[in-house]
Amino acid sequence: MHGRNERSEPSATTARPFTAKTATRAAREFHMTVDQRLPHRQLLKGLEEEVYTGRPDGHVLPLSPRVKEALDGYTTEPDGRNVEFTTAPYRSYQVLIDRLMAKRCALRRYLQAEHGCTLVPGGALALADRESFCISDAENPYYRYIRDTYGTRVVTASTHINLGIDDAEELLRAYRVLRLEASMFLALTAASPFLAGETTGLHSTRWLRFPLTPERVPFFPDAASFAAWMDEQLGAGAMQNRRHLWLSIRPNGPATPRVLDRLELRICDRISDPDVLQAVTALYEARVWQVLERPELDPLLERSSRELEAIAAANERAAGTASLEAEATNWVDGSAVTFRDWVASMLESVRETAGRHGFASLLAPVEEILEQGNPAMQWLRRVEQGASPRQVIHEAIVELAELDREFDPSCPLVA
Repeated sequence: MHGRNERSEPSATTARPFTAKTATRAAREFHMTVDQRLPHRQLLKGLEEEVYTGRPDGHVLPLSPRVKEALDGYTTEPDGRNVEFTTAPYRSYQVLIDRLMAKRCALRRYLQAEHGCTLVPGGALALADRESFCISDAENPYYRYIRDTYGTRVVTASTHINLGIDDAEELLRAYRVLRLEASMFLALTAASPFLAGETTGLHSTRWLRFPLTPERVPFFPDAASFAAWMDEQLGAGAMQNRRHLWLSIRPNGPATPRVLDRLELRICDRISDPDVLQAVTALYEARVWQVLERPELDPLLERSSRELEAIAAANERAAGTASLEAEATNWVDGSAVTFRDWVASMLESVRETAGRHGFASLLAPVEEILEQGNPAMQWLRRVEQGASPRQVIHEAIVELAELDREFDPSCPLVA
């Protein structure tokens, strides 16, 4: 993915209405244009979005088989209430986000025109029955396996961010570092504090319910050990196929595990705000560049895989529980730190790297999240003010449709 040529497709968006938010975005795009005049390199980036389809009142419906039949480029998940779509890999942030938004808005137009429906935000079944599984294709044996083995624990919505890295050994080293820091990205993007119409006491109900598979995944010292381990898992039946590796971040490629070309961050709840998505991707890329440029960054030089697995798991549980307010363990020195402070420290540490590679101006929304909170924190504040989870989700449906329309005026609003 890192070594492929970027596709030069024109932007699918049209003129956007000028609002306070688009004024801020225009300023960022201007700075990005200035940055791009400097010599730099950027990694190829690809996005995968899983999203719920449903009514404006937040009731999710199993529409993905109809979406897949009607529109090119959209796929089903085992439960029909999820639709997935992806972008091709691009180096340009503006092209990347425009291509994602073109697909998101095309989906919105279809859902409204054909079903009177929309996109429902969040990473978990906020208002739906937690037990009923709406299988999208009962003839698919893998889908039946997922339903029978995991049930609705897998019926989640998330955003996966792929970064291209050609060198397999460097990719595995980046995996080792970023797996220990993936919890920071969950803390930034947590958006699932509700389940079945109730608050759960968690900021990312999605991540803490999701069945990580296999149960133990090592911090592989090299690409050969990763390939051998995956062969063992497939042979033992712990994994059903080469994509059945479900953890916070994973090496991936066209012929995984032996041909690897990208590092896939999987821990984020679905990121609805495109500016935030761009910023989170920029933070991820900047940190990966730091790892690639500093060979001494390797957690296996200091601790065993077992120790690192325990640190990563504890941090992910903490981030899923209280996100930015939770306490984490910094793997570098073992110190205790809140996720808010850890992210702020990371943000400062990557600014120079992001500047050299031409995208420092895109990091600004991370600061806004640290000040205002992620979606889960904002939604829980509304509950504290007296709103019900159903009211909160309905308000978010309306607000996020308006946000998408800023990118594409043809995106339908929600009454």
